[in-house]
Amino acid sequence: MADFGKTMHARPEKIDELLGSQLMASLDKLDIVARKIFSGKTQGERRSRRRGMSVEFADYRQYTSGDDLRFIDWNVYARLDRLFMKIFLEEEELTLGIAIDASASMEFGNPNKFDFARRLAMALGYIALSSHNKVSLFSFNDKGVRRLSAMRGQKRTRDAGQWLLGLMPEGGTSFVDACKTISTSRLGRGVLVVLSDCFETDGIKQGLSYLVGGGWDVFVMQILSPEEIDPIQAGLEGDLRLEDAESSDACEITVTAPLVDTYKKRLRLYCEDIREQCTRVGAGSVKVSTDVNMEQLIVEYLRSRGLLR
Repeated sequence: MADFGKTMHARPEKIDELLGSQLMASLDKLDIVARKIFSGKTQGERRSRRRGMSVEFADYRQYTSGDDLRFIDWNVYARLDRLFMKIFLEEEELTLGIAIDASASMEFGNPNKFDFARRLAMALGYIALSSHNKVSLFSFNDKGVRRLSAMRGQKRTRDAGQWLLGLMPEGGTSFVDACKTISTSRLGRGVLVVLSDCFETDGIKQGLSYLVGGGWDVFVMQILSPEEIDPIQAGLEGDLRLEDAESSDACEITVTAPLVDTYKKRLRLYCEDIREQCTRVGAGSVKVSTDVNMEQLIVEYLRSRGLLR
């Protein structure tokens, strides 16, 4: 995992604590990137690689019977005595969906995983809203899926922030059921960023298959805390009683170097399996620690991974 430096955060209680002015200034020139070429009827502010009717000229092609005569280039006809049609880049509207894991396992870590996910969601939502794209926010756990959808325009940033501040992590994950629900609620063509620790006993491939099959271009960000990545460096030593935040199952352990080595090996294999499951269904993925510098993560790393430009 790349090292982005450490930044500690208090629990956000106000919108400007989710997204400060310094970070906003760094995000203003960024935009969301879709790896897929989406098709649809709605026209918006986004330049796509599809060709259609717009104001930006792209190319010519020869006239064929039945073509719209309004798009013949008569100047070319006067010079070459041949009919050519003007082709334009179509402007498309992109929807950014952000799905936040609101299960109890996210309420852990210093910095806290759930708070980190909300800050990241706010930053990505701000980028999309500032770029005239639509934004839909989702949160999910075993109580179902909550949604704030079809926001557009920078003025909706405050609405997104208030919604995110109102979320609380609780219960189990129910990842597959959540993905099935989200996959059927897609409006427009879009990119879906999933923010989760991916601690799902049934695996995530089936859920991701629903999302990809529903038309989303999916990017999974597996969020882990420093304590989960390296317990000893995070100060977890000696005799401990561990309790599963979602199932309440508990066990008592003595933290030793061999035990930590075994744990880190299993965690590495687990995270590799998550990445492979994402790859199998065509989803992008990245693992990130909550102690990374948010600006560096977004401006540098996510741009290099192709999620932003």
